[in-house]
Amino acid sequence: MTSRVSQKVAVSVVYVAAMFMTIMDATIVNVALPSIGRTFEVASTSVASISIYFLVSLAVFMTASGWLGDRFGGKRVLLTAIAVFTAASALCGMASSLAMLDVFRVLQGAGGGMMAPVGLAMLFRAFPPAERVRASSILTVPTTLAPALGPVIGGLLVTELSWRWVFYVNVPLGILAIAFGALFLQGGNALQPGPFDAVGFALAGSSLGLLMYGVSEGPIRHWSSDIVLATIAAGAVLLLVLVLVEVRKRQPLIDLRLLGNRLFRSTNGVMFLASMSFIGTLYVVSLFFQDGRGMSALGSGLSTFPEALGVMAGAQLASRALYPVLGPRRNIALGLLGVTASIGLMSLIGAQTSLWWMRLLMFCLGVAMGQVFVPAQAAAFATISAEATGRASTMFNVIRQLGSAVGVAVLTTVIVAVGSAKTPAGRAAPDLAAYHAAFLVAAALAAVGAVVALTIHDADAAATMIRRGSRKTRQDGQPAAGLAASVPRSISPPPGRADAITGPTARRAARRRGARHPGAAGWTAGRAVLPWTGPGAAG
Repeated sequence: MTSRVSQKVAVSVVYVAAMFMTIMDATIVNVALPSIGRTFEVASTSVASISIYFLVSLAVFMTASGWLGDRFGGKRVLLTAIAVFTAASALCGMASSLAMLDVFRVLQGAGGGMMAPVGLAMLFRAFPPAERVRASSILTVPTTLAPALGPVIGGLLVTELSWRWVFYVNVPLGILAIAFGALFLQGGNALQPGPFDAVGFALAGSSLGLLMYGVSEGPIRHWSSDIVLATIAAGAVLLLVLVLVEVRKRQPLIDLRLLGNRLFRSTNGVMFLASMSFIGTLYVVSLFFQDGRGMSALGSGLSTFPEALGVMAGAQLASRALYPVLGPRRNIALGLLGVTASIGLMSLIGAQTSLWWMRLLMFCLGVAMGQVFVPAQAAAFATISAEATGRASTMFNVIRQLGSAVGVAVLTTVIVAVGSAKTPAGRAAPDLAAYHAAFLVAAALAAVGAVVALTIHDADAAATMIRRGSRKTRQDGQPAAGLAASVPRSISPPPGRADAITGPTARRAARRRGARHPGAAGWTAGRAVLPWTGPGAAG
């Protein structure tokens, strides 16, 4: 049965469905929080635990996902995670108290935390380096469409049915994903990741969980509150202990040595800052539309939707045209400069400004972010071995998730500090200056990300910079004969290879970096010794 569907298609379908459920769940639930509070007769601040416990659980269980996927096989772990998430969603919809709902949200986070890293590792194992840009463009579907659709679908469900349906909506999608995966996904070869690092899991889970709790509660309780200061301080200390313990282990759960890979390190730095800016902005935009401009949740969601269209258009532009020509360094840097400009211009939208200008900026923001998501995800794993992909995927997702949480916390703090309401003539009115300040901070974060992007070396990502219009690749993903002309002239080849990448520009760039031409065993880029995975490499 599995032979009837390509594994690239099978993994893509299941992964997109899983990520769509997880990401949409975070935004769709936010719309339902007021209604949930009224049902259980609790204050609006109390129901924030529904979102916070979910994020904490995500962070905790995400750390073990790489080892589980390597040990038991990607298919088994991914489908189990989807099943846990789907069952927990049904239980959330049936919850009869806030405490019960909080418990089921923790269970839901456990499933969601395992889905992202395991699915990403499976995706990048199915797509060889030469096709990673194509795989990364697939990732933009759930990561951009879900946040935009969440408020729209959530508003409709809460208005027309009940808040319980924001959880029930995951059930049919989860069942379909499990059925499709059971039929068409291959089992995947279980690796030998070594014994489970229980100490590493305890330290990683507790440190990241405390940090996520602290940054999520900070804007609600104020950063000076004892509980926020205590959890952040404890999380930071445990994180330091985690680093000291894991770097000494031969087979750690969190392989911090992967950050010694300069390409992986730079792309993770970019994703952390880009996630802070982008996810934080989406959160602020929702508040701006509803609290600042008085729109309904549904109207806010519809006005945010152009961002999703922009990202999907930008992803195609990046994967088909810009990435193979510009390389990840310039592609990402230019994309983040576009993000900086788009978000910065949002600070000029006033109370009487036509919202069509805001919708246009949302579309431009999406196009620019497409130039960040696709190149960063394609390049991040270019020099990561197949054996290390599971551990690298765990770290990549943890960093991105932490960046998202920190971004929301920072921008929320800016809004609270400036004050989102004013009282002219004794009447309360929204103060858009608070949102404008948050937009400027988000723009500054994107600008810093553009600077970090300049530390990326295009030569490290050589194997991913293949034009999609070139005839075809071999079964192992390496370019077939005749593809040399389609590869950018910014990369140096192994000498004497007929199908190697050539060009005087590459040789000049290599001399400027002090790099040697690649040999049979590997090549050097600056001080980092990396295996040659480009055209002509052993299959």
